[in-house]
Amino acid sequence: MSTEKLSFRDALYEPEKFAVVWELVPGRGAWEQSQDQVLKMAELAAKDSRINGITITDNPSGKPAILPYPLAMEAKKLGIETLIHFTCKDKNRNDIESELHALARSELKNLLVMTGDYTTEGFSGRPKPVFDLDAVHTLRMIEKMNQGLEIHGHKGKIKLQATEFFGGAVVSPFKLKEGEVMAQYYKLHKKIANGAKFIITQLGYDARKFDELRKYMDLNNFNIPLLGNIFVLSLPVAKLMNKNKIPGCVVTDEMMFPLHNEKQKYGNSKEPQLLRAAKLYALLKGLKYDGVTIAGHGLEYSDIQYILDKGEELAPNWMELIAEFNYPQRDGFYFFEKDETTELNTNNPVDRTKTGSAKSSILDAMFHMVHKVGFNQKSSLFPVIRTTARVIDKTFLKKPFTYFEYMTKTITNECCFCGDCAMHELAFQCPMSQCAKQQRNGACGGSRDGWCEVYPEKQKCIYVTMYEKFKAAGKEESMKKGYIPPCNWDLYRTSSWLNYFNDRDYNSKTKENE
Repeated sequence: MSTEKLSFRDALYEPEKFAVVWELVPGRGAWEQSQDQVLKMAELAAKDSRINGITITDNPSGKPAILPYPLAMEAKKLGIETLIHFTCKDKNRNDIESELHALARSELKNLLVMTGDYTTEGFSGRPKPVFDLDAVHTLRMIEKMNQGLEIHGHKGKIKLQATEFFGGAVVSPFKLKEGEVMAQYYKLHKKIANGAKFIITQLGYDARKFDELRKYMDLNNFNIPLLGNIFVLSLPVAKLMNKNKIPGCVVTDEMMFPLHNEKQKYGNSKEPQLLRAAKLYALLKGLKYDGVTIAGHGLEYSDIQYILDKGEELAPNWMELIAEFNYPQRDGFYFFEKDETTELNTNNPVDRTKTGSAKSSILDAMFHMVHKVGFNQKSSLFPVIRTTARVIDKTFLKKPFTYFEYMTKTITNECCFCGDCAMHELAFQCPMSQCAKQQRNGACGGSRDGWCEVYPEKQKCIYVTMYEKFKAAGKEESMKKGYIPPCNWDLYRTSSWLNYFNDRDYNSKTKENE
């Protein structure tokens, strides 16, 4: 077999090539067997021209592990590229920027940018969660670094040398509720607008959902590569996913039956698992995906060989495999009408005026009225209120005014008092207190059945609630537009109202200054 292969980036843009990356999990430690195994598999993959790179995870499931960076460097010496999982968790924006500079210096350019799983365990207990930037913020930072990041120096602005990152993002079509699905797709718009160069799906086994995402991207003229996620599913891992123990991964109750049957028939053999993965490979190729990422616990190089060989063998008859990936979530929402002939989708979006929930309340109406009268620059009262606020800001009244705002918004909106308020853009919900990951530009991928990843059955995802409120007002499409910068912590525990009227918060920033 030829050792000549296309780079990951070139493979995605080569029309005749179906790109393949192999996900490897390095685990906790520095010199453990799991890290040695990653490099052993990387060395074998480097010799296979069909595999365009490995991908190394970043603290999956919220547990500590070695950073992808050192293993990616070693893999590079072995002759294979790495697609680095670059999560936004466990680090603030300065740490994110520092890590990006280090990656650029090391010429590690391929990044899969994602929010990351909520922290679950670590040294001496659960770590403090850190979500300073979301995936949209980080993609925007990467795009600015690729253009030459401008920073403030002693003698004015300095432009750093441009980087050459190739950043992508993740989306999950495998959601139950209409609000969940649309929140994922609307955030997809923002990710692409802010620099995502390719998209990889989350994990699921519903052919119609894979087809839905492909058609949604085509409908919106998203002309960037799309890769499907193939996970070689064993019964123990399937049980965890079925019980929502691995965020964002969907294995339905109906899918558990054949997995149990396979266990009884084949015991510990990987044969049925690998065959299913090969069939999904063929299906995704038939659906016009641009490539796949292949993952699974304890995979050997021979397993990947089998999936690729068998997948190519099955690819010409991919439509015969649709029925084998018919594991929808019960009463789940689909963006397109069903094609009864193929069991996939037509090109016609469903009429969403007849689907899902649209909810509003008297309290919502009150918030909108107050904002329209007091904070909208087109309001006739705005000049007077702004002048008054600017006077208050310079007098002894500033402190009691700030306390009044704090008490009011804490009671009505569970405000965390960041001072850089974005509630008016998020259906008057505070993302800093009501979203466990403090997402300001859309939902993460961890929700399940409309519930927050961190507080299932207790707290709804704020972006599902936002969608339902915006849908009631007929403005849900606005969720795919705009950009909310990260919180400016200079303003923490100050009055967001005074900051707004005195042009200190993000509302006053131009795109050039963000």
